[in-house]
Amino acid sequence: MEKIRVAIIGVGIIGESHIQTYNNIPEAEVVAICDIDEARLNEIGDRYGIDRRFTHIGKLLKEDDIQAVDVCLHNNMHSPASIAVMRAGKDCYCEKPMAGTFFDAREMYKTMEETGKKLHIQLSMLYSKETKCAKRYIDAGDLGNIYHMRSYGFRRRGRPYVDGYARKEFVNTTTAGGGALFDMGVYHISQLIYLTGIPKLERVCGHTYAEIAMDEGRREISGFNVEELGVGLATYENGLSMDILESWAIHGRPFPGSAIYGSEAGITLSPLTIHSRLHDMEIDTTVDMNVRDYLDHTVYSDTAHYDNSQQHWIHSLLGKCELLPTAKIGLETQRVQEGIYFSQKLGREVTAQEIEELSVSKALVLPNL
Repeated sequence: MEKIRVAIIGVGIIGESHIQTYNNIPEAEVVAICDIDEARLNEIGDRYGIDRRFTHIGKLLKEDDIQAVDVCLHNNMHSPASIAVMRAGKDCYCEKPMAGTFFDAREMYKTMEETGKKLHIQLSMLYSKETKCAKRYIDAGDLGNIYHMRSYGFRRRGRPYVDGYARKEFVNTTTAGGGALFDMGVYHISQLIYLTGIPKLERVCGHTYAEIAMDEGRREISGFNVEELGVGLATYENGLSMDILESWAIHGRPFPGSAIYGSEAGITLSPLTIHSRLHDMEIDTTVDMNVRDYLDHTVYSDTAHYDNSQQHWIHSLLGKCELLPTAKIGLETQRVQEGIYFSQKLGREVTAQEIEELSVSKALVLPNL
């Protein structure tokens, strides 16, 4: 069996989870790992039997037999690392969000186009059963004219580090770029952008908040300065709109699931429900996704190429399927997210063009590149 030889840059919590996933993909082999923390590097190398270990990214990228590199660094390190990977002639998989700013994400996209290498962004909800089922309805035109989307994500109390889990690098703009919108909102926004065919953004307005009390010691250690709640309204071409509500922390009950509304029917994505009208009756239809999933792995076995982000990535590199346009989806997700930040800062609505003009690089210099 032909295998793709993969290297991992960054072996923290996320990097380790990626190794575990690759180990369950027969066509993938993790042959090298890289991390500036040598103790962690050796711990992970020993645990998973990976002998080739690097503390210097530049040296790893000179290894000719490595075909693909998976970037699992903090957000403002995504751009320099991913660009270096592609310029070294290797295909690149990158964790979400695409980068720390729209500017840096666009530089990654340009490098992909210039080098001809594949760039894949980890947007896990594109591979969920809910997304696959919803896409069938949408692609068949069953929703009619789609005119509004709702991107909702809820945590009542789940801010990284200050609420007791994960690392402090998730909650300051220096390393993360943003908060709840970048950490979790990216999943929900990208899911809707994908399902509606990557519509063209026209303008955005929004607000960000960080109002809930936290441990003051952890606030100081982490330099917490990102949003715990992001809200927004995005307007796309042809009058399509999307309202956004993404929470790391809020005094409130869970939000409803993300949804898409059309002239003929609507879809709530979690739990997956089709809303329609038949014979003057309002109908809510539930879907047996497990049966659909079984058919996808038997009768329609090609859909197994889309079981999860990493498997899809490996299968696309082997030519078994066409790579989903996650780089474009990630870039457009970044655009609307940063639009909310600019709207908050300026106190007004901003256009898609203004977002491009206002966005600047926040990419960090990697000392081991």
